[in-house]
Amino acid sequence: MLLRLAYLGVTNAFALLRLLPMSDRDKDVKILALRHQIAILERQLGDARPRFSPGDRAFLAALLHRLPVATLRRLRLLVRPETVLRWHRDLLARRHAVRSRPKRPGRPRTIRSIRLLVLRLARENSAWGYRRIHGELLVLGIKIAASTVWQILEDAGIDPAPERTSTTWSTFLRSQADALMACDFFETSTLSGTRLYVLAVIEHASRRIRILGATAHPTAAWVTQAARNLAMDLDDAGSTARFLIRDRDGKFPALFDTVLADAGIQVVLSGVRIPRMNAIMERWIRILCRSKSHRRW
Repeated sequence: MLLRLAYLGVTNAFALLRLLPMSDRDKDVKILALRHQIAILERQLGDARPRFSPGDRAFLAALLHRLPVATLRRLRLLVRPETVLRWHRDLLARRHAVRSRPKRPGRPRTIRSIRLLVLRLARENSAWGYRRIHGELLVLGIKIAASTVWQILEDAGIDPAPERTSTTWSTFLRSQADALMACDFFETSTLSGTRLYVLAVIEHASRRIRILGATAHPTAAWVTQAARNLAMDLDDAGSTARFLIRDRDGKFPALFDTVLADAGIQVVLSGVRIPRMNAIMERWIRILCRSKSHRRW
């Protein structure tokens, strides 16, 4: 044991003597290299062979490439000094390749402030196409090509002006809710088993339901009288409804539409086999049919 301690003391003494001719910078480099290698070993604890990531190689190469090979050999490195120098040559080669790479061909990208202005004009003015936006930019003193405006809109996923200005049926129904009503028949049964046809009207704005009546035989005269009753009720309530959506059911006679037209209400027919055109009324009837209260009157 005494011999081993003496050997370690002599070894440490020679190690300290080797540090004497080294400058402070070289000592710092050596300490950093040793600490980084310890971090690599701790990160890969249990692996048979340490693996250096590209970042590890770049760090050690940049740190140690200026030291002489003789100094590198005296350092306790996990790799040979030649390997560190090869890493440094590869690092310089990649850097030179990036710098010598030709610039991206084509026109430079439009500055961000102009692109934001184009997108703002397109969103705030849905009827403007790319040519109209291009003209407004010229008025503001911004000189870019019309094709550049088109490309900015295309990259942002903004549809052309005709598609942005087109109004869907659901959008129309929401925007004109105060002036719209819808009506339809639905069937129910009494406790005696009699089948009745119920005519109902719904106001789009308030979702108020008006039951115009129920009958086992919805004749033309009965439906026409229901239209007269509806017109009087709306007049008494001061309703602003001006359109009534209905389907093409044969139970509605031509006189039904005439009575409502005389009251200032235009009848709008839904398309053939397109129940979504009268979606609000259809949805209410579906909910009613699923409930238990409608099954028996």
